[in-house]
Amino acid sequence: MADLKESEANQVAAEVKEQAPGIKEKAAKPRKQTGRQRGAVRTGAKSAQQASSSKAVASPIARTARKIYSEKERAQKLGEIEKQIGRGESIKASVQKAGISQQTYSHWKKAARQITQSDVLKDMVKLEEENARLKKLLADRLRNENAELKKKLGLA
Repeated sequence: MADLKESEANQVAAEVKEQAPGIKEKAAKPRKQTGRQRGAVRTGAKSAQQASSSKAVASPIARTARKIYSEKERAQKLGEIEKQIGRGESIKASVQKAGISQQTYSHWKKAARQITQSDVLKDMVKLEEENARLKKLLADRLRNENAELKKKLGLA
């Protein structure tokens, strides 16, 4: 009877190994017998079921590969999330629909905020340079027109 139960347990363990080849089975540590167990022999019916169920529970967890998004993809996802939030959806729901975590969303949003602040400064510097260039161009044209008018009026 005990041999039959041991063979069933070994068969279940072999099936579990076949299903999960990446998991190594730990060797069972011998336990010190307590006073009740020294004289009595365990029947093993319940313990065999527990052993087989504990091995079956230890299935491999499938982890997905980490996706690296480009700047365009990040901007698109952030835009989608912002639109959904604007419609009244919760952040949690809209982030799940986009396929990213809330933590990733907050990191991307923070990074986008920093980029936009530096972009604003760059844009302002460009606008100031263009403004100065246009002022010089306008001043030159006004001088030329003024000189032509003076020649026509005979003041020069």
